[in-house]
Amino acid sequence: MQQVKAGDTVKVHYHGRLTDGTTFDSSEGREPLEFEVGSGSVIAGFDTGVTGMAVGEKKTIQIPVDQAYGPKDPGMLVEFPKANFPEDMKPELGMRLNMTNGSGQVIPVAIIDIKEESVILDANHPLAGEDLIFDLELVSIGGGASRIIMP
Repeated sequence: MQQVKAGDTVKVHYHGRLTDGTTFDSSEGREPLEFEVGSGSVIAGFDTGVTGMAVGEKKTIQIPVDQAYGPKDPGMLVEFPKANFPEDMKPELGMRLNMTNGSGQVIPVAIIDIKEESVILDANHPLAGEDLIFDLELVSIGGGASRIIMP
């Protein structure tokens, strides 16, 4: 029976949750996630978790912080003046915003603290600092990116 290896294109149904049981993402009701194993398109622990699986196999994997989105980086916290917000916007704790840096790159942030004259924005990935748990089901194994299918 064929098993997943680096370079294979796979389709996987998944249910992702935190260690407290909170669901953060799931493919339920959607198409399975398709990616090339080892290409860097998913977190390292997910790549490792599907490697060796066979079609139809189900398993649960635990991904530590360093194989997921990494630890929270204090350098990704930014103090931002309230005066720079649009007049019609009232900052609230937990509010998610998109900021643009000097080169035009969009950076998602969350308001984690509100002070008198400023807010503290967190530009870390929302799952940074978290160990993750995934229930996986391997749906299919393809041949990989270099495989050519002739019409």
